[in-house]
Amino acid sequence: MANKLHIVSLGCTKNLVDTEVMMGRLKNFELTDNNEEADVIIVNTCGFIDAAKEESLNTVLSLHEARKEDSLLVMAGCLSERYQDELMEQIPEVDIFTGVGDYDKIDELLVEKKSRFSDEVYLIDGAERVVTGSTYHAYIKLSEGCNQSCSFCAIPNFKGKLHSRNLDSIAKEVEGLVKQGYWDFSFVSQDSSSFLRDQNIKDGLSLLIQRIELIEGVKSARILYLYPSTTTIKLLQNIAKSKIFHNYFDMPIQHINDNMLRMMKRGFGKEKTIELLEYMRKLPNSFVRTSFIVGHPGESEAMFEEMCAFAKDFGFDRINVFTYSDEETTTAHEMQDKIDEATKAKRAEILGDIAAECTKKSLQNEVGKRRLIVIDGESDEHALLLSARELLWAPEIDGEIYVNDKTDDSAEIEFGKAYEANITELVGNILTATVDNAQPNN
Repeated sequence: MANKLHIVSLGCTKNLVDTEVMMGRLKNFELTDNNEEADVIIVNTCGFIDAAKEESLNTVLSLHEARKEDSLLVMAGCLSERYQDELMEQIPEVDIFTGVGDYDKIDELLVEKKSRFSDEVYLIDGAERVVTGSTYHAYIKLSEGCNQSCSFCAIPNFKGKLHSRNLDSIAKEVEGLVKQGYWDFSFVSQDSSSFLRDQNIKDGLSLLIQRIELIEGVKSARILYLYPSTTTIKLLQNIAKSKIFHNYFDMPIQHINDNMLRMMKRGFGKEKTIELLEYMRKLPNSFVRTSFIVGHPGESEAMFEEMCAFAKDFGFDRINVFTYSDEETTTAHEMQDKIDEATKAKRAEILGDIAAECTKKSLQNEVGKRRLIVIDGESDEHALLLSARELLWAPEIDGEIYVNDKTDDSAEIEFGKAYEANITELVGNILTATVDNAQPNN
């Protein structure tokens, strides 16, 4: 088989980890950014909401249009898993279909040139990955599937119930990545605060924190995707006590109105949700990110206004805004009181403006402070600017910092290293900083 590979990862960071597993199985291939010269093209799709599904389908079809003769086109991941029968019938352009259970067998599928869908989701267990996008940071997947029953979410229907990795498997993967030079880690799953609950362990994340702290070479870590009803004050306290894990709290609450939270089947109401958020906010050097959904069936104008007021006043550092997507197999899909598309779009725009203002305020609060930043490389803006982020922040989603000066000319700043820096200015939505001592902190 010819050996040029073009691979596209769509959707969330969990998908990215699975893509990196496929790349680990295909290390004998030469990666190419030019899809027209590739012998094998793989698209790891997202099937979460309508916009993601459309992007996945458009990507597959556009790559087919440009691919060379005799190449193989593979459609993998969530969308393929969710609609396997329909897609195999309706998209003959794809040569191989596979879902969410065979990432570590992608090499076998290419040899066999056959589609395959396993009965279980794939959990990393000793698989070699090719980490992309960074020389120092890697995502670590904690689990697959979800035990929650949110009204708007179809994921449990095609990924099944929660399946957690065991601590030894995770620790072994982190240890292996540390040996390769990685020292900053983000731990991800659909519902991270439920980690190990399927193994009858209620406080799995606290055990994870203790285990990761034992690994020499791990300098920085954060946990993404906490769920309100499975996040406890004890867990937040254990994160705060850690010398490695940042006080980084990513908890999508989706709404704040009590009636809407009940309709969404979120488990927690307004009072308990705010209790958790306020505790997070009071912890030193904390960073609080959340997500809201607008236009869920039954959302009245008063409910929406209550959410907007809370989003504006609480003091979130970052807010994601999602427009409700009417997904078959979900409880909300069967609800009668649907919101029209124009109203949903208007509400998304209003809340989006509030989210942008919250981000701006959070960034402005950083000006004049001394922060630990990590240098990612040269910026796309100007050859004399370096691209960085605060080490506290999650990569890619929380922002970029331009480093435009250092006062110590005796040493060159190294990419992939952390430095003490002074945050000097906010230009648009980009912070600028100076490194006053070009000696890495890690």
